[in-house]
Amino acid sequence: MATVLESLIVPRAATLPSLTISPIAASSLSARRLPRFGGLRARPSFSTRSFGSASPIPSSGSQLARRGGLVVCEAQDTAVEVAAVTDANWQSLVLDSEFPVLVEFWAPWCGPCRMIHPIIDELAKQYAGKLKCYKVNTDESPSVATRYGIRSIPTVIIFRNGEKKDAIIGAVPKSTLTTSIEKFL
Repeated sequence: MATVLESLIVPRAATLPSLTISPIAASSLSARRLPRFGGLRARPSFSTRSFGSASPIPSSGSQLARRGGLVVCEAQDTAVEVAAVTDANWQSLVLDSEFPVLVEFWAPWCGPCRMIHPIIDELAKQYAGKLKCYKVNTDESPSVATRYGIRSIPTVIIFRNGEKKDAIIGAVPKSTLTTSIEKFL
C-alpha cells in the first residue's frame, strides 16, 4: 500500500509535449524534456484524483483536479530512511528515546557493512512506529563506538530505555536481527 507524502503539480501548455517542464520555464529553456529519474514517473492525467487524508491538501479538501502530468514516486522503499547519529545527538535520539532503538555501527570502507545496510533499511520499514533505527559512522563518531566497546563492524546494538540490551556482530541474516528485535518490543 502506498501513501502520498507530498503532491507536486507541474503545469504544462497544450502546445508542449506531455513530458515537458512548465510553460514559463519552457520558454526560457527552449522546451527541454524533464530528466529521467529512477523512481519518478510522469503520467498524463486529465481526471480528478483523490489522495485520501494522508496530508491536508489546500483548497477543495482531498479532491484535486489535475490538468497535466502527475509525478508519481515509484520508489516506495525509500520512504523510511535510517538516519545517522553522531556524538552530538546520541543522547537525545538513542538514550532518551521512548521506543526501542536499533543502532548499526558501520564505516564507509567496510564491505560487510554495505551488505547489511539493505537489511537495516527493511527492518526500519517493517518496524516503523515500534522501533527507531539509526546508524553510526564509527570514523565520524569514534567516542560513541568506544563507549560501547565496538571492536568489529558492522555491529548492531539494540537499546531500550537508554540501556544496551543486545549486540549482534557481523553481517547476519535478517532473521537473526528480527529474532533479537522481537525480544525487546
